[in-house]
Amino acid sequence: MQADPVERLGDLFDTHQPRLYRLARRLSRDPEEARDLVQETFLRAARRPASIPESAKGAEAWLVRILVNLCRDRWRRLKVRREAHHQPVWSMGNTADPESVASARSAVQRALNRLRPRTRAIVVMHEIEGQSKAEIAEFLGMSEVTVRWHVATGRSKLRKELSHGG
Repeated sequence: MQADPVERLGDLFDTHQPRLYRLARRLSRDPEEARDLVQETFLRAARRPASIPESAKGAEAWLVRILVNLCRDRWRRLKVRREAHHQPVWSMGNTADPESVASARSAVQRALNRLRPRTRAIVVMHEIEGQSKAEIAEFLGMSEVTVRWHVATGRSKLRKELSHGG
């Protein structure tokens, strides 16, 4: 253990900030929100330096859990404020023109936004970031079976959203 908690926190920031930002960016709607989520993650770590696990892998998992929990809390607050509305999923076609790509990304983002927060986080970590189910289970402190269930449920709901328009 390093003697200086400030130095340790700085080392954790230097090591994990890029990955946490990428994850936050995939879980949030815009870059500014992602930066806020990462900042809040490290602020929480700074408030409880004794809670940070000693091992590098444990510290990373702990930071990821904080970030995912912050995202879930934010999604819950937004859900309460948001007006219920349905936006149809546009037909994506097979063309690769920029407009079709933008439409497809928009449709996928809307479909992801309709998933429950924990399922969304797990699907993003697995499908977009390429993490194994075992890694996700360890990061989030849950069983691998639970992670598999979230991935399967998320895929099924995404498939339904994208093929039927919700």
